[in-house]
Amino acid sequence: MPSTVLVVVDIQNDFCSGGPLAVPDAEAILPVVNGLLRDFNRVILTQDWHPPGHVSFASCHPGRQAFSRISLPYGEQVLWPDHCVEATPGAAFHPDLDVPADATIVRKGVHGNIDSYSAFFENDRQTPVGLDALLRAREAGEIVLAGLATDYCVLHTALDARSLGYEVTVIEAGCRGIDLDGSLADAWGRMAKAGVRRG
Repeated sequence: MPSTVLVVVDIQNDFCSGGPLAVPDAEAILPVVNGLLRDFNRVILTQDWHPPGHVSFASCHPGRQAFSRISLPYGEQVLWPDHCVEATPGAAFHPDLDVPADATIVRKGVHGNIDSYSAFFENDRQTPVGLDALLRAREAGEIVLAGLATDYCVLHTALDARSLGYEVTVIEAGCRGIDLDGSLADAWGRMAKAGVRRG
């Protein structure tokens, strides 16, 4: 019988209050997510884990500002403030997140020349990140998603999961969005169209 796996997306210090890419109201999801972590015995956490000088960092593009957009070989890229640099305190999980001792961690954005919002594929839409292989090893048929940010990494992970045949529920109270130029409403619309359930 297919199993259900909880996937918790990028609840890291740099996306929370005081971080360079803080998602508004991010800490409000922690009680919800910690409750989910207690309810599931199959848990995977994703973690943004960029090398210094990552191509998505505005600081690497002289004259460009954070949140502007450029074209890269794999498509349009939003330029972000430097964030979640590997092995820094900002890349660590929020200290109030109750990370299970046996949780599996998938790190994404690990290659300097390509970004990765989804935990399934990098932004070229082809290079695997690793979540699919882990889910198939666990004979998962459904994933429940929570985390940061609704309109970027949660969105793209949810859409890729649907394209690969998984049932997907996104826990709205367990997510918060960046909402860049209406991206939050657009994300919920795209997920609904793809058959993602809103829990």
